[in-house]
Order: sequence, then structure tokens, then C-alpha cells
Amino acid sequence: MSFFKGFFYAGRGIIGALSERNFRFHLCAAAAVIYFGAKFYSFGRTQWAVLLLTCAAVLSLEAVNTALERLCDKVSPEKDELIRKTKDISAGAVLISAIFAAVIGVLFFWDTEKFAVIAEYFSEPLRLVILIICIIAAALFVFLPRRSKKG
Repeated sequence: MSFFKGFFYAGRGIIGALSERNFRFHLCAAAAVIYFGAKFYSFGRTQWAVLLLTCAAVLSLEAVNTALERLCDKVSPEKDELIRKTKDISAGAVLISAIFAAVIGVLFFWDTEKFAVIAEYFSEPLRLVILIICIIAAALFVFLPRRSKKG
């Protein structure tokens, strides 16, 4: 396999992961973290590194979970106790990373003075409308079913 074909296959894998609702949810959460962090907070390099690595860890584990679930479904379409445990453990790994990502988010973003600044920023009607449109678009992106879901 050539070096560049590897990138093609990896990109195809990311597109495949986008068919999963949880991956889309975590992607939107990562986008919100980046937007609000860049717009309203003065994070240093280390804080940005922690935030970005945390987002990458959750998204990566979600992608691995999706791949493992698909492989398990292919290998054993019928109910199987070992497959169930494997899928549960994989989903648990994602949950652990998501919980710790939320804890890191609270540690980095919990600042009542910043909350007041953010509220003031979005008190302008046009900004509020744009925020609402973005939230609706994100909800549609996450919760509307994808047209094609190939195994």
C-alpha cells in the first residue's frame, strides 16, 4: 500500500464514522469547545494541547468503537455473550473518555465572569439568532439519520 493510499483509506474511515450519531455528537461538542475556547478564553499552549488531545481521544475512541462494533456484527450476526461483552467494553471506553473530557471542560471553562461576557455577547439579537441557527443545525446533523449505512 502506498503512503498516500493510506491517507485515502483513513479519510474513508472518518467518513464512515460520520454515519454514527455518537461520533457526530462528539464532533459537534469538539467544535463548540474550539469555538468558545478561541472566542472567549485566553488559553495557553498547554491548555489548548490538553483540550485538543481530549477531543481527539474521544473522537478516536468513538471511531474505534464503531469499527469494533461493525466487525463484531459481521463476524457474529447472531446474539453471542462474548461479542456483547466486547461491544460493551468498547462502548465503556468511549464513555470513560467522554466523562473525563467533560471534567476537563468544567475545569477549563467554568468561569462565572466569562459566562457573563458570553451572555452579553449573545444578547445582541443577530448573534443570538446565529447561535440558535448553529444549535439547530448541529442538532439536525447529529440526530437526522444518515441515508446510507454500509457495513
